[in-house]
Amino acid sequence: METTTVLEQKDKTKKSDIKKSFPVTGMTCAACASSVESILSHTEGVNNAIVNFASSSVLVDYDENVTEEKLQNALRQVGYDIIINAEDPSEVQEELRQKHYYDIKNRTIWSAILTLPIFILGMFFMHWEPGKWISLVLTFPVLFWFGRSFFINAFKQAKHGKANMDTLVALSTGIAFLFSVFNTLFPEFWLSRGIEPHVYYEAATVIITFISLGKLLEERAKSNTSSAIKKLMGLQPKTLKIIEHGEEKEIPISSVQVGQTILVRPGEKIPVDGEVSKGSSYVDESMITGEPVPVEKSGGGKVFAGTVNQKGSFQFTAEKVGGETLLSQIIKMVQEAQGSKAPVQKLVDKIAGIFVPIVLGISIITFIVWMLVGGDDAFAQALLTSVAVLVIACPCALGLATPTAIMVGIGKGAENNILIKDAESLELGHKVNAVILDKTGTITEGKPLVTDIHWSENNKDTKKYKQILLAIEAQSEHPLAEAVVNLLKEEDIEKAEIASFESITGKGVQAEIKDGSKYYVGNHKLMLENNIQIDASLMQTAESLEEQAKTVIFFANEKQVLAILAIADKIKETSKKAIATLQERGIEVYMLTGDNNKTAAAVAQQVGITNYQGEVMPSEKAAFVEKLQSEGKIVAMVGDGINDSHALAQANVSIAMGKGSDIAMDVAKMTLITSDLQTIPKALELSKKTVFGIRQNLFWAFIYNIIGIPIAAGVLYPVNGFLLDPMIAGAAMAFSSVSVVVNSLRLKRIRL
Repeated sequence: METTTVLEQKDKTKKSDIKKSFPVTGMTCAACASSVESILSHTEGVNNAIVNFASSSVLVDYDENVTEEKLQNALRQVGYDIIINAEDPSEVQEELRQKHYYDIKNRTIWSAILTLPIFILGMFFMHWEPGKWISLVLTFPVLFWFGRSFFINAFKQAKHGKANMDTLVALSTGIAFLFSVFNTLFPEFWLSRGIEPHVYYEAATVIITFISLGKLLEERAKSNTSSAIKKLMGLQPKTLKIIEHGEEKEIPISSVQVGQTILVRPGEKIPVDGEVSKGSSYVDESMITGEPVPVEKSGGGKVFAGTVNQKGSFQFTAEKVGGETLLSQIIKMVQEAQGSKAPVQKLVDKIAGIFVPIVLGISIITFIVWMLVGGDDAFAQALLTSVAVLVIACPCALGLATPTAIMVGIGKGAENNILIKDAESLELGHKVNAVILDKTGTITEGKPLVTDIHWSENNKDTKKYKQILLAIEAQSEHPLAEAVVNLLKEEDIEKAEIASFESITGKGVQAEIKDGSKYYVGNHKLMLENNIQIDASLMQTAESLEEQAKTVIFFANEKQVLAILAIADKIKETSKKAIATLQERGIEVYMLTGDNNKTAAAVAQQVGITNYQGEVMPSEKAAFVEKLQSEGKIVAMVGDGINDSHALAQANVSIAMGKGSDIAMDVAKMTLITSDLQTIPKALELSKKTVFGIRQNLFWAFIYNIIGIPIAAGVLYPVNGFLLDPMIAGAAMAFSSVSVVVNSLRLKRIRL
């Protein structure tokens, strides 16, 4: 198969090399993924390692001399692990992921429960002495049990000489806690110097709770990413029926071998790839081609794993089994496409990497300067000012800047029939400059409909013939017959009685009614073979309809054609306008379809697309996305079928049509609840407005730090003797958080 060839070309590893995916445990942030990748890549005998943070897995390319235990030990030394020697590693990984999710959920809930009384005591009973002790007792588990992951991750980052959001959280909460403990245990130290000994337990616990909630939401979104792979795997049945020595025998799919004869009954999924040896049927291949019309299969016809047999039974010879089937290749390519994009390190983490050392530096310099120039109360002032610097630089506003804007943006999207599954796509959407559209179910309705019906001018009894046509098509197994039946049923037509019925493979059907007269429904070839006369005007109409890429069906009696019917996948009314809107914004629009080139050209012309391709395989769609990305384009892929899943995973922004397959919706980062393509420009506009909101939030978060940190450090003291109390620093920090949330809520009022 062509797909296999593409994969073979991509796989440049030596025959002696092993390429294997392992589930990873212990990763909590994008920086962890980077560490795992770096450690494995630098392990002797490893050629390459690619971590997929979303699915918590690593694809390792290593020499055959390297043992799995060696890879495991390399990671265990730095606090991570990989699952080896498991019967089903993905199942073990799923159990661990679920456990990790519930662990974060419980920690967040308990943090919130314990933080509430601390917050009430800190805000409204700050001078009540027993309140300080109650807060101390309640704060300890919030920080060092339910919030321990922040301190552990900060330590891991420090070991690698890095800093991220966790570092900022650990430092600010840890120092606020230690300062508060000192003030609780030794208030006389400050009282003797005429200073009120404030405590900041509520500031520390509120930060832990808020940021834990953000981690919970992130983990929830992450846990859904692997469901697409699970559903793709579910397309393959667990058992199959083979014919051995003339007898039927059921075996597990893992036992099937190339060359065995497999039996498939109506409605069953085809288990492996092969060639039909006996019988015939129609097979739904939409998972490969995306096309809604089932394909006829008879002797010599190729069938593929995961496709669904319709009405007939047949036997086929297994040609590709296990990981060689086209379905397995699609699963493998989706996994690789998801893993090939390293997760974008959060903007806040990048900022924190610079911000943390600067704040620490300012705090230390502040302490040193005050120790040198502070006079009699040098130590007290040095301690107060350095703590005030750390408290005012607290990451609450920074931590809220992105998630609050994104949460409001996601809510606004839902109001406009746009479901957004991850923040990355919302952040990237405004940069999109190339949109790829699937044809079937995206630009078109996705189901065959009768678009035209033309009756012969000599026909005097249309109602009678409609009854006969309905009776014939109701018995036909041809997929297009259903479209004709649906049309005639809408007209409340009664069926005529049929005496005999015969299907003519590849041409159509013939039937005889009770009065002995014969009728034919089929293609032009069937008419010619039975010497049936066709009016010149009808033939001209038929040719015109075929030029529009419509399938023409002839209905005739023994002498002449009575009517012609045109069947096509109808273009959605709003598709043309939506495509024009995207093009007006300077976005290039492409159409890719598994349908034939003639149909692709006809549809592209009708909706105003100049860049299109027909007869495209799933792997070729993904390759096209990759090609545009290599040209520097930010690509949005819009599709609705299983065949689009690989391209959706590869794209920068993936959008699924809500009426499409579950797998397409699981792979895509955005789902349009409506089938209206005009929602796509709205989704991109929402991204633009949300990103602008995030930038405003970061501005407000930083403006407080730029103004507040020097004041907290005491720059106004030489001018007017003003020193910022850490309590006021905490209030300023809280106000910066409020301004960020209020600014995010403004997004609710935007119009798309």
